[in-house]
Amino acid sequence: MPEQSNDYRVVVFGAAGVGKSSLVLRFVRGTFRETYIPTVEDTYRQVISCDKSICTLQITDTTGSHQFPAMQRLSISKGHAFILVYSVTSRQSLEDLQPIFEQICQIKGDIQKIPIMLVGNKSDETQRELDASEGQALASKWRCSFMETSAKMNYNVQELFQELLNLEKRRTVSLQVEKKKKEQKKKDKLQGKCSVM
Repeated sequence: MPEQSNDYRVVVFGAAGVGKSSLVLRFVRGTFRETYIPTVEDTYRQVISCDKSICTLQITDTTGSHQFPAMQRLSISKGHAFILVYSVTSRQSLEDLQPIFEQICQIKGDIQKIPIMLVGNKSDETQRELDASEGQALASKWRCSFMETSAKMNYNVQELFQELLNLEKRRTVSLQVEKKKKEQKKKDKLQGKCSVM
């Protein structure tokens, strides 16, 4: 299959159960699923604006297990931007991101030009093991952006993807597809006319 240059590929990494699929499904479909179903790898597409034309935002939701290292390397090599998700209820899930981040650095080289978001999901949970300051500190160390989200409450989900696109410096990408001039609502008004049926 030939590679399409008008695709913008975002890869979502994180341990099993941190809410990667929930974030992606909330963003793409506006839905939230209470039950946990492990992912091997899913790809979702969304139309976005790219250098003032339309392109496809391709989101790869990766497996939370480390059973498929070749798939992980391929996802990194093809990715344009990365979302590294951990759960604020699990310190281990944050630590699990270290080898993934190192692999991104190894495969991509200079990561200063690559949009990376560190995301603390499940911010609505009361049983936290991690404060936002800890995620922020790691993001500063990695020189990437940081945000807390809640897929369940739909908190910062749209903002996460928009911020990730804002970090892209090689081209202009936006979630907002340029629409034709606003529907001429004034012309649509009935202007005092009525008809009897």
